[in-house]
Amino acid sequence: MTFDRKIKIAPSILSADFANFGQEIQAIEDQGCDWVHVDVMDGHFVPNLTFGPATCKAIRPHIKTVMDVHLMIAPVDPYIEAFAEAGADIITAHIEAGPHIHRTLQAIRATGKQAGLAINPGTPAEALIPVLDLVDLVCVMTVNPGFGGQKFIHSQIDKVRSLRSMIGDRPVHIEIDGGITPETAPLVTAAGADVLVAGSGVFSGGSVAKPEVYGKNIAAIRAAAEAAQ
Repeated sequence: MTFDRKIKIAPSILSADFANFGQEIQAIEDQGCDWVHVDVMDGHFVPNLTFGPATCKAIRPHIKTVMDVHLMIAPVDPYIEAFAEAGADIITAHIEAGPHIHRTLQAIRATGKQAGLAINPGTPAEALIPVLDLVDLVCVMTVNPGFGGQKFIHSQIDKVRSLRSMIGDRPVHIEIDGGITPETAPLVTAAGADVLVAGSGVFSGGSVAKPEVYGKNIAAIRAAAEAAQ
């Protein structure tokens, strides 16, 4: 993957039709998304249960862009290799998920995959400073992880600004996950974000029978974000 700071829209398939993942992925990619975001939840680190490596492996052939796998699980390390083998391009772990995040990032990078680090709303940006040189992406949660469709937490915008300053010229993406709409997208891109995860913001109102709605939603978020970047 070539690094650049152009706005990237990463629809979360947590909001897709689970019975039609292949068609849903083709639809959002045909309609202009940049990445496909896969929210993995374990019912332990977060209060929901979603996908495992087998699902990721099954949908991998349908993804022609980037498979962005967000692990909301604890522990993380025992599962890194399985998600790498399932075809993830980016594997993101939470800094809050275990005591040895440096080791976790090393393990992700050892698989040859890009390493992401997610940070919950209650965790300060400064917690990432010791490991910034090990990450390719920082995912700022603008909702509490575990459920789709939550309201955007505006206090996280200052965290994005702080991270943008701390990252400097490092080739590190800032991804935003939670409550992204055409109204909130410009707030975070103005602060320094370049990857926007959107679940209901992309899938709401559309379907594989009405993929043009996905395209309209993606285009609206992108236009609002780019206008503020």
